[in-house]
Amino acid sequence: MYAQKKKRLILLSIITIIGFLLIFIIVNEFNKNVVFFYSPSDLDFNNNKIVRLGGLVKQHSVITHTHGNYEFIIADTKQDIKVIYQGILPDLFRENQGVVVTGKVVDSHFIATEVLAKHDENYMPKEVYETMRKNISKD
Repeated sequence: MYAQKKKRLILLSIITIIGFLLIFIIVNEFNKNVVFFYSPSDLDFNNNKIVRLGGLVKQHSVITHTHGNYEFIIADTKQDIKVIYQGILPDLFRENQGVVVTGKVVDSHFIATEVLAKHDENYMPKEVYETMRKNISKD
């Protein structure tokens, strides 16, 4: 009877360890795939992670280079940052409009891999609106 309890305890211990390992692996993989959202004033320039940056495209800041290379400035109420993007901009991409870009900071510029534009003149991404509202209320 004592040997049977010992076997159950060992089996339970092994199952518990395997369970904790599985939970650790799942949480670790989830954290690798999470993309955080920031406004220009909240952005950590020393962070080398992929993030989403949102704000308004600054007036007269869009520069078109050859071969589909673009530069533009995203601003919130406090700060702005230059964005460099290679690719095709969405049809609804405009100055003074809300935009969310995905990428990372390199040498104080934001290198974007994806640009998402608003879909009508009254829409602003929820994250952009909330961040700008928060920054305005701090002043």
